[in-house]
Amino acid sequence: MVMFGITGDLAKRKLLPAIYDLANRGLLSPSFSLVGVGRRNWSHEDMVEYVKECVQNAARTPWREPMWEQLAAGMRFVTFENFEDDEAYERLAKVLNDLDETRGTHGNRAFYLSIPPNWFPAVTERVARCGLIDESPGSWRRVIIEKPFGHDQESARELDRLVARIVRPDDVFRVDHYLGKETVQNILALRFANTIFEPLWNSSYVDHVQITMAEDIGIGTRAGYYDSIGTARDVIQNHLLQLLALTAMEEPTSLDAAAVRSEKEKVLDCVRLGKDLSLTTARGRYGSGFQGGVKVRSYLEEDGVPGESTTETFAALRLTVENRRWAGVPFYLRAGKRLARRVTEIAVVFKQPPFLPFSSAATAGMGNNTIVIRVQPDEGITLRFGSKVPGTHMELRDVSMDFGYGASFNEESPEAYERLILDALLGDAPLFPHQREVDLSWRILDPVIEHWSQQGAPQTYRPGSWGPQSAIDLLARDNRVWRRS
Repeated sequence: MVMFGITGDLAKRKLLPAIYDLANRGLLSPSFSLVGVGRRNWSHEDMVEYVKECVQNAARTPWREPMWEQLAAGMRFVTFENFEDDEAYERLAKVLNDLDETRGTHGNRAFYLSIPPNWFPAVTERVARCGLIDESPGSWRRVIIEKPFGHDQESARELDRLVARIVRPDDVFRVDHYLGKETVQNILALRFANTIFEPLWNSSYVDHVQITMAEDIGIGTRAGYYDSIGTARDVIQNHLLQLLALTAMEEPTSLDAAAVRSEKEKVLDCVRLGKDLSLTTARGRYGSGFQGGVKVRSYLEEDGVPGESTTETFAALRLTVENRRWAGVPFYLRAGKRLARRVTEIAVVFKQPPFLPFSSAATAGMGNNTIVIRVQPDEGITLRFGSKVPGTHMELRDVSMDFGYGASFNEESPEAYERLILDALLGDAPLFPHQREVDLSWRILDPVIEHWSQQGAPQTYRPGSWGPQSAIDLLARDNRVWRRS
């Protein structure tokens, strides 16, 4: 694996510990080699020490010296002045050829581009020019790229054209780390391995679906990245639309990548926005105030945010899926920072019974039956339904039946990047969005971004709340309310 951007924050916190954890679990070949690419003037030994520190700080599995020595023996570092340094690519080619001879990597190469998208043209052009991507008989070449996959539909297509210079479309692995989480994968198991849910998973029984990704923190030191992207591009275009696709898709013929991808693409192709985006979308940004007893700054007061910024830190959409299964069922998506708590969940809210033989007083404490899939934290599934309160008179109240991963399984869930890196090395891609999915996602979001660009500044909301008033109004127009997750 050739990792561009190995000294970055993502590699430090997630990628390098995940590689060690895979090796520690016996899931990497003994010949696996890691070549780091960066601007630091490091020797191979310097990189080994850096990776060791990252692993010891963040690895999930215990430290094992023999395993580490085996992994470290295959680590190399190549210094780049910048990504346009032609001589550095020649040095990289020599290192890779040496590893083929000394480690037995047989020409198999995965290029992990953990770099800003504006560097992709320079990297892909030079990787292609110096022959790094040329396949030899019996070997493979793959490219792994991190989101964002462009900033609109056209830029995403341009990115695809750049990567197509060096590998075939099926050898491009677009990382959406949410798709590697156990609870996201469990959506398929919940729906298609159980007969009690699937017959109800349609417009005859479902009233609406809410998909929430809330964070209780601000942007921190990410102003340079975040102010040019915003919440909608950062998480709705990828994470939340992927969760929608998994929730709404039809049963695939198998779990092969092509079969799962085909069903997700069909759903995304059916997604429609409301006719009046002023009424079916909402955006906001957090103001100053107190959260958890601590005074916090507004978005505009964060370091590096320009005073004239109109970037949103909260976004909500009302979407529909125009097919037979979901006709008439709205999907509400929301995401934001400095909200009441950190939570990512999918709530499938069912319709009220057409007739209740109880008095209105007896059912005053009852809401809609709901299945909640908790992606993070406290991963699991909650089923909410009505039950009689003990006593001499008839009174109904909502109760919960809860499944938690931590309570039901002894095994600790692997980190999402462990699964994603392993699947990329194996060439197995069911958890990676294909270019067609990315294209369809931008088709959905682009009109919203264009509409917002003409609306001025986002509405301010209080830190520790659940977003701006416009988001509450969005559901109130349909006589619904957001779940207090």
